[in-house]
Amino acid sequence: MTYVHGYDAREGIRLQDQASTLSELLHPDTTFEPGASVLEAGCGVGAQTIVLAAQSPGARITSIDVSSSSLARARELVDARGMTNVTFAQADIFDLPFASSTFDHVFVCFVLEHLNRPVEALSALATVLKPGGTITLIEGDHGSTFFSPRSDYASRAVNAQVILQERAHGNALIGRELYPLLDDAGFSNVRVSPRMVYVDASKPELVEGFTRNTFTAMIAGIRAPALAAEIISEADFDRGIADLHRTADPDGVFCYTFFKATATKAP
Repeated sequence: MTYVHGYDAREGIRLQDQASTLSELLHPDTTFEPGASVLEAGCGVGAQTIVLAAQSPGARITSIDVSSSSLARARELVDARGMTNVTFAQADIFDLPFASSTFDHVFVCFVLEHLNRPVEALSALATVLKPGGTITLIEGDHGSTFFSPRSDYASRAVNAQVILQERAHGNALIGRELYPLLDDAGFSNVRVSPRMVYVDASKPELVEGFTRNTFTAMIAGIRAPALAAEIISEADFDRGIADLHRTADPDGVFCYTFFKATATKAP
Protein backbone atom coordinates (compact mmCIF):
# COMPACT_ATOMS: atom_id res chain seq x y z
CA MET A 1 0.00 0.00 0.00
CA THR A 2 1.29 3.44 -0.97
CA TYR A 3 -0.39 6.46 0.61
CA VAL A 4 0.25 9.17 -1.98
CA HIS A 5 -0.77 11.99 0.38
CA GLY A 6 2.04 11.28 2.85
CA TYR A 7 1.98 11.06 6.64
CA ASP A 8 2.94 14.55 7.78
CA ALA A 9 1.04 16.56 10.40
CA ARG A 10 -0.69 18.70 7.80
CA GLU A 11 -2.25 15.62 6.21
CA GLY A 12 -3.45 14.44 9.62
CA ILE A 13 -5.19 17.76 10.18
CA ARG A 14 -6.75 17.58 6.72
CA LEU A 15 -8.16 14.12 7.46
CA GLN A 16 -9.68 15.30 10.73
CA ASP A 17 -11.22 18.33 8.99
CA GLN A 18 -12.63 16.03 6.32
CA ALA A 19 -14.15 13.64 8.85
CA SER A 20 -15.84 16.37 10.89
CA THR A 21 -17.08 18.23 7.82
CA LEU A 22 -18.57 15.13 6.18
CA SER A 23 -19.91 13.36 9.25
CA GLU A 24 -23.56 14.30 8.65
CA LEU A 25 -23.33 13.25 4.99
CA LEU A 26 -21.48 9.96 5.40
CA HIS A 27 -22.41 8.71 8.86
CA PRO A 28 -26.05 9.36 9.85
CA ASP A 29 -26.63 5.63 9.27
CA THR A 30 -23.28 4.36 10.59
CA THR A 31 -24.23 2.83 13.91
CA PHE A 32 -23.56 -0.53 15.56
CA GLU A 33 -25.58 -2.20 18.29
CA PRO A 34 -24.37 -2.25 21.93
CA GLY A 35 -22.04 -5.16 22.56
CA ALA A 36 -21.16 -5.60 18.87
CA SER A 37 -17.54 -6.23 17.92
CA VAL A 38 -16.42 -3.94 15.10
CA LEU A 39 -13.19 -4.02 13.10
CA GLU A 40 -12.12 -0.70 11.62
CA ALA A 41 -9.58 -1.65 8.98
CA GLY A 42 -7.14 1.12 8.09
CA CYS A 43 -7.94 3.65 10.79
CA GLY A 44 -5.09 6.03 9.91
CA VAL A 45 -4.84 8.92 12.35
CA GLY A 46 -8.25 8.13 13.88
CA ALA A 47 -10.33 10.72 12.02
CA GLN A 48 -13.12 8.21 11.37
CA THR A 49 -12.48 6.27 14.59
CA ILE A 50 -13.79 9.05 16.81
CA VAL A 51 -16.95 9.24 14.72
CA LEU A 52 -17.53 5.49 15.05
CA ALA A 53 -16.82 5.53 18.79
CA ALA A 54 -19.11 8.49 19.42
CA GLN A 55 -22.03 7.14 17.40
CA SER A 56 -21.84 3.60 18.80
CA PRO A 57 -20.62 4.02 22.39
CA GLY A 58 -21.78 0.53 23.34
CA ALA A 59 -19.89 -1.22 20.55
CA ARG A 60 -16.39 -2.65 20.98
CA ILE A 61 -14.22 -1.21 18.23
CA THR A 62 -10.86 -2.65 17.18
CA SER A 63 -9.01 -0.19 14.94
CA ILE A 64 -5.98 -1.36 12.94
CA ASP A 65 -3.45 0.26 10.64
CA VAL A 66 -0.09 -0.65 9.14
CA SER A 67 1.49 2.65 10.24
CA SER A 68 2.72 2.82 13.83
CA SER A 69 2.96 6.62 13.67
CA SER A 70 -0.64 6.92 12.48
CA LEU A 71 -1.79 4.59 15.25
CA ALA A 72 0.01 6.72 17.86
CA ARG A 73 -1.83 9.81 16.66
CA ALA A 74 -5.13 7.91 16.58
CA ARG A 75 -4.63 6.82 20.20
CA GLU A 76 -3.93 10.43 21.22
CA LEU A 77 -7.10 11.60 19.46
CA VAL A 78 -9.28 8.96 21.11
CA ASP A 79 -7.70 9.45 24.55
CA ALA A 80 -8.15 13.22 24.33
CA ARG A 81 -11.89 12.67 23.94
CA GLY A 82 -12.09 10.20 26.79
CA MET A 83 -13.36 7.40 24.58
CA THR A 84 -12.97 3.95 26.13
CA ASN A 85 -14.59 1.66 23.56
CA VAL A 86 -11.66 1.52 21.11
CA THR A 87 -8.67 -0.83 21.03
CA PHE A 88 -5.79 -0.25 18.63
CA ALA A 89 -3.46 -2.76 16.97
CA GLN A 90 -0.84 -2.55 14.25
CA ALA A 91 -1.86 -4.97 11.52
CA ASP A 92 -2.00 -5.48 7.76
CA ILE A 93 -5.34 -6.16 6.08
CA PHE A 94 -3.67 -8.89 4.03
CA ASP A 95 -2.29 -10.60 7.15
CA LEU A 96 -4.88 -10.12 9.88
CA PRO A 97 -3.96 -11.39 13.37
CA PHE A 98 -7.51 -12.45 14.22
CA ALA A 99 -9.27 -15.80 14.22
CA SER A 100 -11.94 -16.41 11.60
CA SER A 101 -15.46 -15.23 12.45
CA THR A 102 -14.26 -12.81 15.15
CA PHE A 103 -16.21 -9.64 14.34
CA ASP A 104 -19.87 -8.75 13.94
CA HIS A 105 -19.12 -5.83 11.64
CA VAL A 106 -16.26 -4.47 9.53
CA PHE A 107 -15.84 -0.79 8.64
CA VAL A 108 -13.47 0.44 5.90
CA CYS A 109 -13.25 4.10 4.89
CA PHE A 110 -10.91 5.66 2.29
CA VAL A 111 -8.65 2.60 2.27
CA LEU A 112 -9.45 0.49 -0.80
CA GLU A 113 -8.40 3.32 -3.12
CA HIS A 114 -4.81 2.78 -1.96
CA LEU A 115 -4.71 -1.01 -2.36
CA ASN A 116 -3.59 -2.86 -5.47
CA ARG A 117 -5.63 -5.97 -4.61
CA PRO A 118 -8.98 -4.69 -3.28
CA VAL A 119 -10.92 -7.92 -3.84
CA GLU A 120 -8.26 -9.90 -2.00
CA ALA A 121 -8.44 -7.36 0.85
CA LEU A 122 -12.22 -7.73 1.04
CA SER A 123 -11.90 -11.51 1.04
CA ALA A 124 -9.42 -11.31 3.93
CA LEU A 125 -11.82 -9.10 5.87
CA ALA A 126 -14.67 -11.50 5.16
CA THR A 127 -12.67 -14.27 6.82
CA VAL A 128 -12.65 -12.50 10.20
CA LEU A 129 -16.31 -11.47 9.86
CA LYS A 130 -18.96 -13.69 11.43
CA PRO A 131 -21.50 -15.36 9.12
CA GLY A 132 -24.36 -12.91 8.69
CA GLY A 133 -22.09 -10.03 9.73
CA THR A 134 -21.95 -6.78 7.78
CA ILE A 135 -19.28 -4.74 6.07
CA THR A 136 -19.46 -0.99 5.40
CA LEU A 137 -17.26 0.67 2.78
CA ILE A 138 -16.88 4.36 1.98
CA GLU A 139 -14.78 5.61 -0.93
CA GLY A 140 -14.57 8.70 -3.10
CA ASP A 141 -14.34 8.95 -6.87
CA HIS A 142 -12.26 11.74 -8.38
CA GLY A 143 -14.09 11.32 -11.68
CA SER A 144 -17.16 12.79 -9.97
CA THR A 145 -15.50 16.19 -9.45
CA PHE A 146 -17.42 19.08 -11.03
CA PHE A 147 -17.02 22.78 -10.41
CA SER A 148 -17.70 26.28 -11.63
CA PRO A 149 -16.00 28.29 -12.99
CA ARG A 150 -14.74 25.55 -15.31
CA SER A 151 -11.00 25.14 -15.55
CA ASP A 152 -8.93 22.71 -17.60
CA TYR A 153 -5.98 23.49 -15.31
CA ALA A 154 -7.95 22.49 -12.22
CA SER A 155 -9.13 19.31 -13.94
CA ARG A 156 -5.55 18.45 -14.85
CA ALA A 157 -4.39 18.99 -11.26
CA VAL A 158 -7.12 16.64 -10.02
CA ASN A 159 -6.20 14.10 -12.69
CA ALA A 160 -2.59 14.28 -11.54
CA GLN A 161 -3.65 12.55 -8.34
CA VAL A 162 -5.60 9.93 -10.30
CA ILE A 163 -2.44 9.17 -12.27
CA LEU A 164 -0.23 9.14 -9.16
CA GLN A 165 -2.49 6.63 -7.43
CA GLU A 166 -2.69 4.50 -10.55
CA ARG A 167 1.12 4.40 -10.76
CA ALA A 168 1.18 3.41 -7.07
CA HIS A 169 -1.25 0.58 -7.94
CA GLY A 170 -4.20 2.31 -6.30
CA ASN A 171 -7.42 3.66 -7.77
CA ALA A 172 -8.76 7.18 -7.14
CA LEU A 173 -11.87 6.27 -9.14
CA ILE A 174 -12.79 3.28 -6.99
CA GLY A 175 -16.07 4.67 -5.63
CA ARG A 176 -17.93 3.60 -8.76
CA GLU A 177 -16.61 0.04 -8.38
CA LEU A 178 -17.81 -0.85 -4.87
CA TYR A 179 -20.71 -3.02 -5.99
CA PRO A 180 -18.70 -5.31 -8.30
CA LEU A 181 -15.80 -5.47 -5.81
CA LEU A 182 -18.04 -6.66 -2.99
CA ASP A 183 -19.84 -9.05 -5.33
CA ASP A 184 -16.54 -10.51 -6.54
CA ALA A 185 -15.44 -10.99 -2.92
CA GLY A 186 -18.52 -13.12 -2.26
CA PHE A 187 -20.66 -10.73 -0.21
CA SER A 188 -24.44 -10.67 -0.53
CA ASN A 189 -27.15 -8.01 -0.09
CA VAL A 190 -24.82 -5.39 -1.55
CA ARG A 191 -26.27 -1.89 -1.43
CA VAL A 192 -24.50 1.24 -2.67
CA SER A 193 -25.65 4.81 -2.11
CA PRO A 194 -23.99 7.89 -3.64
CA ARG A 195 -23.40 10.74 -1.22
CA MET A 196 -22.86 13.97 -3.14
CA VAL A 197 -21.20 16.98 -1.56
CA TYR A 198 -22.66 20.06 -3.22
CA VAL A 199 -21.08 23.35 -2.17
CA ASP A 200 -22.04 26.92 -2.99
CA ALA A 201 -21.85 30.24 -1.14
CA SER A 202 -25.03 29.46 0.79
CA LYS A 203 -23.07 26.75 2.66
CA PRO A 204 -20.06 28.62 4.07
CA GLU A 205 -19.15 25.75 6.42
CA LEU A 206 -18.70 23.45 3.39
CA VAL A 207 -16.89 26.11 1.36
CA GLU A 208 -14.28 26.26 4.10
CA GLY A 209 -14.44 22.71 5.42
CA PHE A 210 -14.68 20.81 2.15
CA THR A 211 -13.78 22.88 -0.92
CA ARG A 212 -10.79 24.61 0.68
CA ASN A 213 -9.62 22.47 3.60
CA THR A 214 -10.46 18.99 2.35
CA PHE A 215 -10.45 18.65 -1.42
CA THR A 216 -8.23 21.52 -2.59
CA ALA A 217 -5.82 20.88 0.29
CA MET A 218 -5.63 17.22 -0.75
CA ILE A 219 -4.78 18.03 -4.35
CA ALA A 220 -2.30 20.75 -3.31
CA GLY A 221 -0.60 18.15 -1.11
CA ILE A 222 0.47 16.02 -4.09
CA ARG A 223 2.35 18.89 -5.76
CA ALA A 224 5.87 17.57 -5.10
CA PRO A 225 5.30 13.97 -6.25
CA ALA A 226 3.23 15.08 -9.26
CA LEU A 227 5.99 17.43 -10.41
CA ALA A 228 8.71 14.86 -9.69
CA ALA A 229 6.83 12.32 -11.80
CA GLU A 230 6.49 14.90 -14.59
CA ILE A 231 2.75 14.35 -14.78
CA ILE A 232 2.07 18.09 -15.02
CA SER A 233 4.19 21.23 -15.25
CA GLU A 234 4.76 23.41 -12.22
CA ALA A 235 2.99 26.38 -13.79
CA ASP A 236 -0.04 24.34 -14.83
CA PHE A 237 -0.36 22.64 -11.44
CA ASP A 238 -0.18 25.93 -9.56
CA ARG A 239 -2.72 27.48 -11.90
CA GLY A 240 -4.97 24.46 -11.29
CA ILE A 241 -4.78 24.88 -7.51
CA ALA A 242 -5.53 28.58 -7.85
CA ASP A 243 -8.56 27.74 -9.99
CA LEU A 244 -9.78 25.19 -7.42
CA HIS A 245 -9.57 27.91 -4.78
CA ARG A 246 -11.51 30.13 -7.20
CA THR A 247 -14.48 27.74 -6.92
CA ALA A 248 -14.72 28.74 -3.24
CA ASP A 249 -15.43 32.36 -4.17
CA PRO A 250 -18.99 33.73 -3.72
CA ASP A 251 -19.95 32.82 -7.31
CA GLY A 252 -18.23 29.41 -7.27
CA VAL A 253 -19.74 25.92 -7.04
CA PHE A 254 -18.08 22.60 -6.21
CA CYS A 255 -19.42 19.03 -6.37
CA TYR A 256 -17.92 15.67 -5.41
CA THR A 257 -19.51 12.27 -4.81
CA PHE A 258 -18.63 9.66 -2.24
CA PHE A 259 -20.03 6.15 -2.40
CA LYS A 260 -21.13 4.19 0.67
CA ALA A 261 -21.71 0.46 0.39
CA THR A 262 -23.01 -2.12 2.82
CA ALA A 263 -23.05 -5.89 2.37
CA THR A 264 -23.48 -9.10 4.31
CA LYS A 265 -21.35 -12.21 4.70
CA ALA A 266 -23.38 -15.26 3.76
CA PRO A 267 -24.53 -17.30 6.80
